Amino acid sequence: EVLQALAVFLASILLAVLLRRLLVRAIDRDANRHVGLVAGRFLGLVAVAVGVVYALDLLGVQIGPLLGALGVGGIAIAFAAQDMLQNLIAGVMLQIRRPLRLGDQVASGDFEGVVTDVNLRTTVLQTYDGLIVYLPNAEVLKNPIINYTSTPLNRTTLTVGLAYDTDLVRAREVLLAACAAADGVADTPPPEVWVEDFGDSSINLAVRYWHPADIASRWRVRSGVAISVKSA
Repeated sequence: EVLQALAVFLASILLAVLLRRLLVRAIDRDANRHVGLVAGRFLGLVAVAVGVVYALDLLGVQIGPLLGALGVGGIAIAFAAQDMLQNLIAGVMLQIRRPLRLGDQVASGDFEGVVTDVNLRTTVLQTYDGLIVYLPNAEVLKNPIINYTSTPLNRTTLTVGLAYDTDLVRAREVLLAACAAADGVADTPPPEVWVEDFGDSSINLAVRYWHPADIASRWRVRSGVAISVKSA
């Protein structure tokens, strides 16, 4: 009976290892995903737990009281590790839905930066100031996620204030030409210039243009448009 119990226990461990490897190969084709690894670990633990229970039964151990104790202990552990479990589940959901990938420039909550890692507990951002921020996955999943680089182009609006005696028709023509001539402004969709509102001391026009999605391009093109508009 001891040998049988030992054989069952070893078989359950072998099954757990095989399950994890099979799921990793079947699901985690993308190196950034860990869904198969998480599922494999969970099913592996289940397989080992079943093997232990069966092995103890072969040895004549009364498993009823043991299962009751494990159930109570499991509930206590679950309450104690509630935040950890939330982040784990959120990490799996993030890797299934894929709203962000490594290298994407995103904003979540009060933080913006480049995604450097998405693991089972945290989403790691490197901010544009060079800081490393570890965001709990549950908070990332709960808050809106702005992915700046999921599309090739973004649009930016630059407000230009003009005197009240300005010829607005001519001003729009000048601003459109100046904006289109700036380096980095996309031809399609084309730039737009619209009268936005009447301020206390100026008539404000909105100069709207499209540019490459990354943050560096946003600032570079915005500066170029402002210089071109001011010169015109």
